[in-house]
Amino acid sequence: MEAKSAQVVVIGAGLTGLTTAFYLTRRGISVHILEASARTGGQIHTYKENDFIYESGPNTGVVSYPEVAELFAALSPHCELETAKEESKRRLIWKGDRFRELPSGLLSAVTTPLFTLKDKFRILGEPFRSKGSNPDESVAQLAARRLGQSFVDYAVDPFLSGVYAGNPHTLITRYALPKLYNLEQEYGSFIRGTIAKAKIPKTERDLLASKKVFSARQGLGNLAEALTKAIGSKHITLQADNVTILPHNGKWEIKYNTPHGEHTYHASQVVSTIGAYNLPNLLPFIDRKEMASISNLTYAPVIQASVGFKNTGTLRFNAFGGLVPSKEKKKILGILFPSACFEGRAPEEGALFSFFMGGMKHQDLLQKGDEELINLIREELHLMLGFQKEIEPDLLKIFRHHRAIPQYELNSGKRFETIEKLEKQYPGLHIAGNLKGGIGMADRIRQATQLGLTLAKKE
Repeated sequence: MEAKSAQVVVIGAGLTGLTTAFYLTRRGISVHILEASARTGGQIHTYKENDFIYESGPNTGVVSYPEVAELFAALSPHCELETAKEESKRRLIWKGDRFRELPSGLLSAVTTPLFTLKDKFRILGEPFRSKGSNPDESVAQLAARRLGQSFVDYAVDPFLSGVYAGNPHTLITRYALPKLYNLEQEYGSFIRGTIAKAKIPKTERDLLASKKVFSARQGLGNLAEALTKAIGSKHITLQADNVTILPHNGKWEIKYNTPHGEHTYHASQVVSTIGAYNLPNLLPFIDRKEMASISNLTYAPVIQASVGFKNTGTLRFNAFGGLVPSKEKKKILGILFPSACFEGRAPEEGALFSFFMGGMKHQDLLQKGDEELINLIREELHLMLGFQKEIEPDLLKIFRHHRAIPQYELNSGKRFETIEKLEKQYPGLHIAGNLKGGIGMADRIRQATQLGLTLAKKE
């Protein structure tokens, strides 16, 4: 079969790949996406069933960068940015026998039972502590040194469970939470740094980064659909299997299979946005040792269960959700309340919950059968959320993600260095995706936007 050509070929139709291709298309660059599955969106997948709108992958992001707002503006009116309701600013942490509100001001910080009295007083001295000298300090080590162990146990640990499904003792601060690391390194203190940054004048574009929690109206699947439509289905090949990329006459040759046979594309630029574990087969020309430093990335496995009630009676759930510290010895990482955050996710008298289980500390749960997981969910609906034991949910769907979230651990620096080296060694090769540059949706959008602009200038 005769080879086709495009200026840029993108591997993977997740958020990074779609956003990159979208911005290239807008600048008149010919682009083609190859996607292994039968649909676009990657981890993003929205379902609409029985008056519920629920996600099997990410539920929310944070408008951390202007690029997020700019992408939605570019897609309007086909896809609208939806920021979380005001009441969802309440964050809950499980301690003892119930959820307790995470402090949001001075009074609640003083009175909260989450942290010890000693550590509450330690906060007063945080601006005057020496900054760390170990660049490979874990998040747990940094937080314990600056804030105290109770803050590690009841703030940092559950926060990282919610973001990374990870272990604060193995996640390295400068890779996993670079903004936090830079606050200490640049200003000597979290508190001083936060105050100093707040005083920096902001441009109109800076203000687009509202730091608000976001989704897309009617579900994140609408974001993937709008991007797909803008790119054009003729520029996307689904069910592309056995994809390999090889240097070819100063350009790139991309071979792949579909149910219709073998195919070839030639391109001057090629972008990978797929998981690190798939790169050895995708890029067979790269030295094994170098590839090993990329593909050895650890991923946290995650189970997400969408649980819905058409009527919750007198129970109300006006919060973003609740996180569970490891110290509490529960199998649940946390419970998100999507219907408290966004409109239309459940009937007006009802509620939608997203249960998260597994992660780095409970990987064994991925091997449990549905019945055992359902029994666990029912138990926590009663103990943690207050539902009577005999009440059955109107919706209960379980989704397993064996490689859900990359863990930015000690080997991350070597991975980043190797990727940078390979991109210089092989002009036109771009290794992107969540194996570098952050794991959140805002990180993906920002990386893809910048990559799209860079590639467009080269063509």
